[in-house]
Amino acid sequence: MNKVDIWFLSIVLLLAAGGFLIFLSASFGLLAREEGARMSSIIFNQIFLGLLPGLALLFVCSRINYKVWKKYSFYIFFLSIAVTLFVFVPGVGLKLNGASRWILVGPLSFQPAELLKLGLVLYLAAWFSGVRFKVHTFAYGLIPLFIFLSIVGFILLKQPDTGTLVVMLAASIGIFFLSGARVRDIIALFTVAVVTLAALAFTRPYVKERILTYINPLGDIQGAGWQIGQSFIAVGSGGLLGRGFGHGIQKFTYLPEPIGDSIFAVAAEEFGLVGALAIVSLFVFFALRGFHIANRAPDYFSRLTVIGIVILIVGQAFLNIGSMLGIFPLTGVPLPFISHGGTALLFTLIGSGIILNISRYTRA
Repeated sequence: MNKVDIWFLSIVLLLAAGGFLIFLSASFGLLAREEGARMSSIIFNQIFLGLLPGLALLFVCSRINYKVWKKYSFYIFFLSIAVTLFVFVPGVGLKLNGASRWILVGPLSFQPAELLKLGLVLYLAAWFSGVRFKVHTFAYGLIPLFIFLSIVGFILLKQPDTGTLVVMLAASIGIFFLSGARVRDIIALFTVAVVTLAALAFTRPYVKERILTYINPLGDIQGAGWQIGQSFIAVGSGGLLGRGFGHGIQKFTYLPEPIGDSIFAVAAEEFGLVGALAIVSLFVFFALRGFHIANRAPDYFSRLTVIGIVILIVGQAFLNIGSMLGIFPLTGVPLPFISHGGTALLFTLIGSGIILNISRYTRA
């Protein structure tokens, strides 16, 4: 058994450390909106429910033989579905801003969709590695995948959490394609996804509103276009080198969700184009090194697992960044390693730990 991939580990630690500093600066914006105790609670949760246990589990998962995840993948996936359904149970599920995405565990909140993302990737990797030579058939390829995604999609759209569903769909298609699926099956799956999104745009006003805002971001600058408009201002005012750490202006009053899905705009304002490119580069390096590990992975399951986790993390990162730059519609997904959310940070580090363990067994 080899040592973990030091390059991948370094990238993960840089993202975690740099992400926390950006989060800390963005949190100062809450002082103008929230009580001090509220801000202290958010920072406390990010550190002691996300960063520190996440780093501990990163180390633990880097030591657990990756084959264990294959052995228990079905049970993990089943458990993740069951836990996610608890968001709809009165008294257990927590509803905020019209979305049921959290469950209460005592005084703490937990977002089970993060567990569901990892559970789906592990089970798909186990399934397609087990039916490796039958993936091109409907019975073992497209139909099972469609069933798995239908279950997950129903739960997430019921919450609703369209952004997370898009990320999971991207990871699933990536795993399916690399497992040997036929191109026509990929096209069929993609077509169903597009038709579903179109149907959501007609049946759910908030989806339609986001698409219209994407087409004309400044059409309703005081309403639906407020967030993207303020993001443009924050990114543009950062210039080349930014205003400096903690000196951003938009986070205090104007920019919605400065510690959430708008955090990249905060970073761009304070660290400028150089800082923004540094963040993007780290996620690119994360992907490239992850794909390098996948290419040298010891077996099919480990290869598909790495690919799935990398797409989950990097795909979500670029979806978040792209939405702040007007490249994609606003989705509300957080920026991995950086945005507020102890559960998201915890499972991002767990996924990275699984990749690190697989790197121990890579071929020379």
